[in-house]
Amino acid sequence: MAASSHQRNREWIEAEERRFLAPYAQMSADSAGRSHDERQHPIRTDYQRDKARIIHSMAFRRLEYKTQVFLNGSGDHLRTRLTHTIEVASVSRSIARALGLNEDLTEAIALAHDLGHSPFGHSGEETLDRLMNHQGGFEHNAQSLRIVELVEKKYPSFPGLNLTFEVLEGLRKHQRFFDPPPQKGGDTYHCPSLEAQVANLADEITYYSHDLDDGLDARLLEMKDLEQLTIWQETASAVGEQFPDLTGALRDRYIIRCMIDRQVADVVQTSAAAIEKAGVQSVDAVRKQPRPLIQYSQDLLKANRQLRKFLYANMYYHPRVHQLQSNACEMLKSVFTTYVQYPNLLGDIHSERVEKEGLFRTVCDYIAGMTDRYLLQEYHRLYPTKPDSPFHLSEFPTPLSGITARRLVE
Repeated sequence: MAASSHQRNREWIEAEERRFLAPYAQMSADSAGRSHDERQHPIRTDYQRDKARIIHSMAFRRLEYKTQVFLNGSGDHLRTRLTHTIEVASVSRSIARALGLNEDLTEAIALAHDLGHSPFGHSGEETLDRLMNHQGGFEHNAQSLRIVELVEKKYPSFPGLNLTFEVLEGLRKHQRFFDPPPQKGGDTYHCPSLEAQVANLADEITYYSHDLDDGLDARLLEMKDLEQLTIWQETASAVGEQFPDLTGALRDRYIIRCMIDRQVADVVQTSAAAIEKAGVQSVDAVRKQPRPLIQYSQDLLKANRQLRKFLYANMYYHPRVHQLQSNACEMLKSVFTTYVQYPNLLGDIHSERVEKEGLFRTVCDYIAGMTDRYLLQEYHRLYPTKPDSPFHLSEFPTPLSGITARRLVE
């Protein structure tokens, strides 16, 4: 039945997609479907449903208390894994809209891309990977897939969130694109959809620029060092021409804002040219491309590599960041080891998974799902007076505010 002028049902939205989106965009009506068949929603498209399922998941809510760079609780203005995710979704939508792609699919992938992150950021991920060395390892992208396909329990008819093929495909961004999840038709592809490629690159744009912003807020980075970066020099010069009297923190924040805007514009322009040159006219043709079509220009790619190297050298491994994370990861290691030795501590829900998933994987899933503060709390519960602990909870200062770990768990 056709929608009235006041009714915007799923069929109307799907028709509008075919009318306005580019031919190489992934149309909602053409989704390869879900692993478990479900009746379609009368109002929302498949990707809109995916987006809602991700936002309403427990794993998504826990991102609020997981580390981006600085341990959670370090400062009210520093980014968490959740605020990072929201920013990735925003940048993803901007690029998708400019290229005529499916914004709902792009946003769904962006919202789910970090669901599998462990507590304590990449340091926590590396620690879990070492602990799981002989048990299949740990990698946050693979864990995001485990969460949406298995770990989340919200529906009586299936495990996980039962997301569409296209969202699952996007979550495999750092894995082999030519080994996608099972799909109807049995085709194999070299690349994911353009929407997945956009979410992947938007993640990079977002975390480099915003980690730089947090580093300045935390006073870990010095202006004389930033002025050696090509992308900072060029953007600062443009800002200086527009606002010659702008100084201080406002100038720094505006430069970073302009850096993001510049990168988004560069990706849109470069990708549009690559799409036109490739001559793709369908999403199937996109997937058969030998390499991704969403990309930076060569100049910006070189500048971003310089920025990435700078952040690793001057921020991610800065003593004020790295030492606290190393101490926290020692706590993670202790909790992991204790659960393996005493599985009864996992509780009934998680203990039931041991027989099917194995003890190590069950423990890994449980700890990976913890927030920073819950892991601190659990360590305190397991080791209330341990004399040889890596450090005392009351001596766990944060880089800016001096809030202690004990206050975080109270």
